[in-house]
Amino acid sequence: MRGVGDWAPSEKSWSGGEAGYTCVELDFATKKHRAIGAAEAQAAMDGGKFIWLDVDLAAGEVARKVLELAKLGTAEIVEDALSREPATQLARHEDFLHLVLTGCRLEASRFALERVDAVLGERFLITLHKGSTVFLSTLRRTWLDDFVRFAQSPSFLLYELWDCLLDNYLAVQKVLEERVEKTQAQLTGEVDDRLFKEATELGAELLHLRKVVLPARAVLTDLSTRKSRFVSEATQPYLSNMVGVVERVLQDVLTDRDILAGSLSNYMSLVAHRTNRVMSKLTVVSIIFLPLTFLCGVYGMNFEVLPELRWQYGYGGFWGLVLAIVLGLLWFMRKNRLL
Repeated sequence: MRGVGDWAPSEKSWSGGEAGYTCVELDFATKKHRAIGAAEAQAAMDGGKFIWLDVDLAAGEVARKVLELAKLGTAEIVEDALSREPATQLARHEDFLHLVLTGCRLEASRFALERVDAVLGERFLITLHKGSTVFLSTLRRTWLDDFVRFAQSPSFLLYELWDCLLDNYLAVQKVLEERVEKTQAQLTGEVDDRLFKEATELGAELLHLRKVVLPARAVLTDLSTRKSRFVSEATQPYLSNMVGVVERVLQDVLTDRDILAGSLSNYMSLVAHRTNRVMSKLTVVSIIFLPLTFLCGVYGMNFEVLPELRWQYGYGGFWGLVLAIVLGLLWFMRKNRLL
């Protein structure tokens, strides 16, 4: 067992290590905290303390034994966390709330989802995840200072979870926004097929982020408006304010998609304009050479009687007629602004 008093969980201890879990006992009245073993969790709750148990499900059977030792009855939730896709949602049970929180990670400019299951009861919070997650790692680094300064009830941890999750959304949206700006700048110059592929993937990632954030808005609205013995009324206004942050992220994502779509549309219009200019020049050449081709066709016929063939000035007359036709057509097209 770890020490008591001013003990603060390190990032290494939070990662689970060989144990695959971390359990912290919290006293919101005295602002005391200490690390305990999973087998001590029930006794701590019976003594009026609050327990935060963080379990890395990647530890396999070790993680299951930890939850069994804690005696918190989360077998069905563990199966759900291991088998289902990440999708932010809220389930209300008689003894606890089950939150599925979906974070985001950009790996090599590729969009990936991270699932964290949070089970909140009157005397405990359990966070379940597979491996390291971005927003939960952020929470582990920052919660202790806020706990000592601001925490008044267990709902504080719920607020901290959502605060780190929304920071994660904002950070991912910022990265995608920068990529949109970069793509927009590249579309003003020479463009190859690779850029079109990147723009298509970027648009898909923006849409994916929107699909992730939309359920978060619905869950936050529910938590901030519906009374529950697991969420204090003092915390609900802060959760309500977070709904505005979610709305902002959604609006920014839509704006980024519009900018990307507009940039692609402008580029395609520019390409069409350049193509039209080239076609106009080719049309001018075709108009000029059409009557000349006709003349060549006439004088290339194999009739025996073609008077101009024996005319002394026939060759010069032919070129004079060609020059007159070309100059006449050029004057006509310039006058009518076809050039």
